[in-house]
Amino acid sequence: MNSIDLGILSRGGPVMWLLLAVSVGGLVIFVERTLFLHRCQIRSTAFLDGIKNILAKRRLMEAVTVCEETPGPAAAIVKAALLHHDAGEQKLRLAVQEAALTEIPIIERRVGALAAIAQAAPLIGLLGTVLGMMATFQAFSQGGNYAAPGALAGGMWQALLTTAGGLAVGVLAHLASHFLRGRVRALVRDMEWVANEMMRYLLVDMPANPKEGADDGHPAA
Repeated sequence: MNSIDLGILSRGGPVMWLLLAVSVGGLVIFVERTLFLHRCQIRSTAFLDGIKNILAKRRLMEAVTVCEETPGPAAAIVKAALLHHDAGEQKLRLAVQEAALTEIPIIERRVGALAAIAQAAPLIGLLGTVLGMMATFQAFSQGGNYAAPGALAGGMWQALLTTAGGLAVGVLAHLASHFLRGRVRALVRDMEWVANEMMRYLLVDMPANPKEGADDGHPAA
């Protein structure tokens, strides 16, 4: 099977090896981004309920520590909100927006590269097609009116294989990019929901003067 695959790649010419390199790069990006976005995805409702329960016990620093130990952009936004809980509504909203603007490029990183591969792969395949047809016409012109089929087959193989390879890589990269963009959109929606819920809680429902350490077991004055 490996010899057959290598034979097909060699018939496709240098462009086929370029497509192979591009496809491997796209696969690495897809796997890395999928694992990263999976780690960023948390149960936002359960996480936020836990933070609210900690704040209800007036343990602000404990809530901040939980945010630092929780991966993902939602936890970073909650942490920013907690650190500015007493700064006023405008500054609180600004802090949350700044945290979101910091986190969004991180979760969108390299997704655009995968989309670029989806667009470039068919063009690379088209380049291989043109080069293959050029090789075919060159072989035909050198063979005169009775060019041997074997002399023409090399260029035709290159044209067909690179076309098929470019389309295959482009389709797979496009589907992978669409999948990752869907995961990014889901994370952004979670970030928006968490930010709104956390700001509403801090501005309306949060107990006054939360302690910045462990609860001492006595009721607040």
